[in-house]
Amino acid sequence: MTDRVTTKLKRMIAGPGLAVLPGVADALNARLVAAEGFEAIYMTGAGTSATRLGMPDVGLLTMQEMVDNAARIADASRLPLLADADTGWGGPLNVRRTVQAYERAGVAGLHIEDQEWPKRCGHLAGKAVIPLEDMVAKIKAAVDARIDGDFQIVARTDALAVEGWDAMLERAAAFEEAGADVLFLEAMTTPEQLAAAPKLFQKPLLYNMASSGKTPFLPTSEIEALGFGCVIYPNFVVLAAIPAIQRMLRHLKQTGDVAALQNDIISFQQFFDLMGMDEVKELEARYVSDTTRRAGY
Repeated sequence: MTDRVTTKLKRMIAGPGLAVLPGVADALNARLVAAEGFEAIYMTGAGTSATRLGMPDVGLLTMQEMVDNAARIADASRLPLLADADTGWGGPLNVRRTVQAYERAGVAGLHIEDQEWPKRCGHLAGKAVIPLEDMVAKIKAAVDARIDGDFQIVARTDALAVEGWDAMLERAAAFEEAGADVLFLEAMTTPEQLAAAPKLFQKPLLYNMASSGKTPFLPTSEIEALGFGCVIYPNFVVLAAIPAIQRMLRHLKQTGDVAALQNDIISFQQFFDLMGMDEVKELEARYVSDTTRRAGY
């Protein structure tokens, strides 16, 4: 019997080894992550805001928009998906609904944070955090709401930038006691902080390899050696694509000729094959009797 995606993600984070989750914002890039052999995937909130709204991550997306995107990523990749769930979009009852919606969407786990609304990207200024007891209530509600006990509840605190190191540790300890499966201590900046934090808790810690550079860009071997259970790379896929797209558009505008770009892009057939054309052809061979109506090249 095949393990559920929730069970797979739980085992990966618990170790041994480090769970490595590239971040994506859409189904196309989810397929690319799976094709490159990664075993789990992450949905970035900032990337989702960028691709869905063309706007920065400042709390503009609704719960349903995020759930819809997560469902598409989970379906396209068929990998265990950990997804950003912002603040849970309200109080404990809102968090219950959020967890249930993400679980129905095929997500393997989510993280909720202790910011006030409107939230901010964790590496931006202008953040504020809710009272500790309010966040503890949210975590308890999240834990109670899940149907699958292996669905991962990741508790994120942004208190370091707002209230300091001691306050962050106090919150993380309370989140652990409230039943969070994984702790996400956002925007740690120094080697000393990164070395100390994993030793202070029983539950696994998440390393956020955000592109701001506030948290050091460490190789996975060092992150594992520090004792973290998983690492997410929220927007590196999106950021890697932007320069390539800009080069193509600038060339087209300047020359009006795409012939010179053929060595810089994948072929039409490669594109469709990456999107699952082989599976489509197999299914149509099974169900479509008129061979002239089957998809092909």
